[in-house]
Order: sequence, then structure tokens, then C-alpha cells
Amino acid sequence: MRIATWNVNSIRARVDRVTDWLERADVDVLAMQETKCSDDQFPTMPFVALGYDVVHCGFNQWNGVAIASRVGLDDVQVGFDGQPTWSDKPDVEAAAEARALGATCNGVRVWSLYVPNGRTVDSPHYIYKLEWLAALRDTARGWLTHDLQAQIALVGDWNIAPTDEDVWSPEFYANSTHVTPSERAAFDAIVDAQFADVVRPFTPGPAVYTYWDYTQLRFPKNRGMRIDFILGSPALADRVTHAEIVREQRKGKAPSDHAPVLVELT
Repeated sequence: MRIATWNVNSIRARVDRVTDWLERADVDVLAMQETKCSDDQFPTMPFVALGYDVVHCGFNQWNGVAIASRVGLDDVQVGFDGQPTWSDKPDVEAAAEARALGATCNGVRVWSLYVPNGRTVDSPHYIYKLEWLAALRDTARGWLTHDLQAQIALVGDWNIAPTDEDVWSPEFYANSTHVTPSERAAFDAIVDAQFADVVRPFTPGPAVYTYWDYTQLRFPKNRGMRIDFILGSPALADRVTHAEIVREQRKGKAPSDHAPVLVELT
């Protein structure tokens, strides 16, 4: 079984690239983030034509998460229990954003996650990000308390570089989000809740990234960040036989600024 995650940075702009790669890479389940469309705008038919069922959660042109599976798509859940809410406007009631979507695919509970960016360290969005991660940790820990043998994959764009090795220049990102001690501690807390980074053993650094900004020739210069991860419960981690960051998909015409991340399970 092959599970992948990819921040596609607008599925309508990149559906051909995504489905072409799905077919060539023989992926069974693909979690997508930053689809940037509402549910009725999602281009479902190209996935269906390849034999995938698709579920999507998107409310507007921001955020958005999806899962495409050819091995079953059951028990779909929009948002996780306790997911924090957000509103940019004081006159608009806070609501859960389109950032978390779960489904069971051939016995594996896959969560497509688009962790809030945080914006700046003095922004309310940064506090929201930390609260969001804390709530995810608590909920995910509860899943394993209920069933330690549960096969769970927490996958997606985490908007955190857990170590200095995960950025091209720690000095460049100093005092920025993604690398602060609080964000890294929040990521480590989820790992400590028994969700292992199952990709890192197969993709050791340094200079191994999943995201490169479009500006200043960041990709050709390999000035990137590793912020896209697959974290697996103990039962899932035991099944991982291979993992990779598919860097080639950052190349070519009109790519996403993220590369897919892929794992193989026995």
C-alpha cells in the first residue's frame, strides 16, 4: 500500500500534474492540502477516471484538504474533535477552518492536515497555530489510548521545520514562524504521543526539503524547508518499508511549491 501527501497549492490549477503523477507513481491514497476551492469546485472527475474515490473539505479559495483513495474511503470525518476555530474579523463568528479531514482507507485511518501557518510570532494566528497543534495532540493521543493497535497516519503540511537541519539557513529564518521553540515543541509533543516521523529514516539530511519558495531561485539553489510530514502510529510505523520525498515534482511548468511525500507499507 502506498500513501502520499502533497500540498498542491490550488488543485484546479494543478489537477493534471497531480493525476498524472498519481497514475505513474502507483499511489493508493493521496492526501492533499491547500486545494483552494469549495467542495463544488473540486475537480473530482479526473480522479474518478483513474479509479479513485475522493472526499474534500473546502469552503472558499483558502485552505482546503482532500483525500483520494482507490482502496476504500470510509468513515469520513471533517475536522478532528476539539479542533480550534478562527476568524480574522471581529464581527464574524469564529469557525473551524478547512484544515483537517479523516477517512479510513483499507484499514488505515488517514488524516489530511493543513496546519495553520502562524504568520508572524506576534500575530494572534501564531497563538491559534499552537492551540491547533495542542488540540490535535490531545485528540490523537486519545485515539491511541482507546486502541494502541490503531493504524493512523497524520499527514500533510505541518508548517513547522522541527530542527535546524530542516531549513536551508537557520539564520535566515531566525525570529520567524515555522522554527520557533514553541512550534518545534508542539511538533515534538505529537511525536511524543507515539506518532513517529516515518519518512525521516529514509530521507536523512542535511539539505533535504519538501518546500521551496517560488522567489529568488530558491528551488534551483535548494534553499528550502522540510515542513511536510507523515507521522504514523506504532502499528502503522511497523509497516513502513520505504519512504521518499518526490523532489522531481517540484520541477517543470507551473509546479506546486511543495513536493509530494510518499511511504510504502507492507
